[in-house]
Amino acid sequence: MQRLARNGGTAGLLRWLAGRADGWAGIAGSDGTLLSASGAAPSGPLTAPADVPDVPRLIAEGVRALTERGALAYSHDTGAHTVLLFPLPGPHDPHAEDRGAAPLLAVVTPRPVAAGLATLLADVLMPLSLCREAEAVERKRRRVDLAESRGREAVLHLLMTGQLSIAQQVAGALRPRLPDPVRVCVVECPGDSRDEVARVCAEADGGRSWIVRCPVYARHLILVSPDGGTATDEAVAALVDRCVVGVSERVPLADTATGYRQAFHALAVAREVPGRHVRFGAAPEPALVVGTAGRRWAEALLTPLLTYVPRRAQDPGSQELAATAASWLAFSSHATDHLKVHRNTLAARLRLIGELLGLDLHRLADQAALDLALRIRATPAPVCTPDPGPANDHTSGQRDGGAAPGHANGAAHGLDEVLRRPAVQEWALRQLAPVAGAAEETLRTWLRCEGRLGPTAAELGISVPGARKRLTRLETVLQRSLLRPPSARYDLWLALRARESAAAEATS
Repeated sequence: MQRLARNGGTAGLLRWLAGRADGWAGIAGSDGTLLSASGAAPSGPLTAPADVPDVPRLIAEGVRALTERGALAYSHDTGAHTVLLFPLPGPHDPHAEDRGAAPLLAVVTPRPVAAGLATLLADVLMPLSLCREAEAVERKRRRVDLAESRGREAVLHLLMTGQLSIAQQVAGALRPRLPDPVRVCVVECPGDSRDEVARVCAEADGGRSWIVRCPVYARHLILVSPDGGTATDEAVAALVDRCVVGVSERVPLADTATGYRQAFHALAVAREVPGRHVRFGAAPEPALVVGTAGRRWAEALLTPLLTYVPRRAQDPGSQELAATAASWLAFSSHATDHLKVHRNTLAARLRLIGELLGLDLHRLADQAALDLALRIRATPAPVCTPDPGPANDHTSGQRDGGAAPGHANGAAHGLDEVLRRPAVQEWALRQLAPVAGAAEETLRTWLRCEGRLGPTAAELGISVPGARKRLTRLETVLQRSLLRPPSARYDLWLALRARESAAAEATS
């Protein structure tokens, strides 16, 4: 009994009792409801002999008789079988608390009852009761852990969607406090070791980081760490075998979404380096260099979405739709896990967003435009690079955007004008500087094929695994994630478009 209590718990003890009784064993509530059983299901096929009678009915009748008589135990013969009921000692079962009665050990055994079985059942009551209490405590602990994990995930979601004040209010009940400014780390854990790696991370920086289990990637941990702390990425990569870490630049807490993208891109590079940890250090965000004209363009593009009022109160409003768009652009189909919605709900929201904005969200060009506009909106205006002078302060839509995305929405035609800004041109040059020749052709083909591997391989005349290998090498060269969302394909499309737009203007 002691060995089973330690290793098998309630289920192990019940299976053992059923075998000793050559029948059935289970736990019943004070109303006769079967709470657990030695078989696969209380009302289904059991592991007892085939001639065992209707167990749920017998147990319910026995519990009623025991309650009516006020007895401490009950035994009832039903032809070829005997039903034995013994109340379990200790605190009442959580299922029976409202009824004020202890749960019962129930056994159905063939007649005559084996010698010593009643004594055996009396002896097993205490180990069985202790097992149930320990399991109840463990269930409560898991619920608390799940509640805390979901709370941290909710705080991260609020940070990723720019709702800083609400995130800080929700985080006030948890520890540690949200730091500001921060570095975001994405830790890729080996196998199913995420809980153990979370413990190592907490110990490595003294519990100063906000640690969240990624709702999208089952092997990822996200750390929002105070800037200037210990080198957690190096410590974790050194302490955990096969662990890979990507770290963002120093960003304000309000720019956690930007920090996450940077850390994710750094993670793609870290997989290919011996130390298994890389810190992001490349060109600034495009939203920081678009200037006043870019902010006006983004405002004009997003106005139909941000002013949308749903017809029904239960339908998503403008803020929820904007958060849906940002999540989908970042995580693609995995946005259902991030937003906790059904895929049909996500598809319906995306159709509505496309209709409101006049964009075809199946096109990479329109996706890149919407992504840039949302990132500009999430960036505080004073942070953006100011325009150098009135000569460069054009009004959005003054020129034809040509192949610019969003043909149905006039505001989107000003994207080319924004991309011609000197600061944006410099940003684009830095983005594309690492690629040339065949690598650039692969990149162009991939973007022209809407970021899909199959059509890219066909156009390049190579196999799909060959195209994947080329893009994996490009990830290392560009220090960006391409194949897994959040992908750098929007930035790269914008960079190529900026270069083409400047070249077209120079020749016109």
